[in-house]
Amino acid sequence: MKVTKDKVENSQVFLTVEMTPEEVETGLAESYKNLVKRVNIPGFRKGKAPRAIFERFVGKESLLEDAINHMVPDACEKALKEQSIEAIAQPQIEVTQTEPVTFKATVPIAPTVKLGDYHSIKMSLELATVPDEDIDKAIEQIRHQHATWEVVDRPVALEDMVVMDIESQIGNAPFINQKGLQYYARKEMTFPVPGFAEQIAGIKKGEEKEFKLPFPADYHRAEMAGKEASFKVKVVEIKQEVLPERNDNFAKQASTELKTFAELKERLAANLKLRAEEKSKREFEDKVVGAVVEQAKVEFPPVLVEGEVHSLIDDQARRFQMQGINYEDYLKSINKTGEQLHEEFHPIAEKRVIRSLVLGKVAEEEKIEVSEAEIDAEVENMVKGATEKKEELQKLFNSPRSRESIKQVLLTRQTLEKLTELARSQSGEIVTPAVEAAKPEKTTEKREEAKQ
Repeated sequence: MKVTKDKVENSQVFLTVEMTPEEVETGLAESYKNLVKRVNIPGFRKGKAPRAIFERFVGKESLLEDAINHMVPDACEKALKEQSIEAIAQPQIEVTQTEPVTFKATVPIAPTVKLGDYHSIKMSLELATVPDEDIDKAIEQIRHQHATWEVVDRPVALEDMVVMDIESQIGNAPFINQKGLQYYARKEMTFPVPGFAEQIAGIKKGEEKEFKLPFPADYHRAEMAGKEASFKVKVVEIKQEVLPERNDNFAKQASTELKTFAELKERLAANLKLRAEEKSKREFEDKVVGAVVEQAKVEFPPVLVEGEVHSLIDDQARRFQMQGINYEDYLKSINKTGEQLHEEFHPIAEKRVIRSLVLGKVAEEEKIEVSEAEIDAEVENMVKGATEKKEELQKLFNSPRSRESIKQVLLTRQTLEKLTELARSQSGEIVTPAVEAAKPEKTTEKREEAKQ
């Protein structure tokens, strides 16, 4: 076997391997021994036909093809050992000729990361504040959640709840035909067609109205995009929303733990502040990591990005499946193919791979390690709020695969903390290094990661 290393590029080794006649003959003999047992040849018992007759019966090309399928992967593995090449994934093999048998192999090898002077990065963390109007919006949301509906004797207005009989069609095809349909006439409502709520505004109880509305050209259901729907609507009942007053009774409705409206406002302000600060920290982390990545020089094989793309698509498909949505139906609804979605995910996957490699190198440089005790503590934190099947969850999270996943989550978290501490210290901030406790809202995310 003659092995030629053509080049090394993008963390890939390109090899050309030419097999000797003796190696090819050994492969042919092995294929003959395996195939002759499975092929019926007239005049011979199964497995007893001489090779020359067998070759004439099945064709020498077919025998060679089978031999190549078996011996080329083995020859590639042997070539890698001879060249002391450690592949991080399955090499891509292309047979370029059969006389002599020659193939090219593209071998992905470990990526390389050269960090810049990330210790010199200076950034300050500015925590976001919560304006009073945000607190008021949160209060209004809760008021809407506890609202009641009362029947009114007036024409339909936007934001009303309308009970109606509806007949509709698209061309000659029936669309929505239902009696007693309950419809929330919100201005921003896009169901069944954008503009429907505005069309029924002003109709009185018992009145009918006929109208037509076009579907937008970019409507999410491709079979309806650009078409026109005809509607006939009769209003049966009109209800208006009645919001609870902003008082102590409303606070008690919102939570049995609260006694006064002031307490409700105080709790909402604290929760909003916590969320705003968490958002500020995440954005700060992204800025710091972005600066570290910008300094770094990263080289990696394309197979890593491909793997990340497939992971993103699998995650999305799993989320849709959990919602009872078929992924193929989703693709049809957005009028895209799997290949188009693959292309859309490619730049996202590439950024994730680069970020992961850079953070891994920083962890290595800073000698950041995660102990088994830390993993145990994280598992306990993840199951702490579980009221049912706690033992099953513990068993799941303590599987080798889950513990490795949790380890990577902790390693990334500690690396991010180290980088943000460095950046803030360089900017003159007084920073107390600390590993933050796991946040409750992140628990579900960690459970999903651990299951994968």
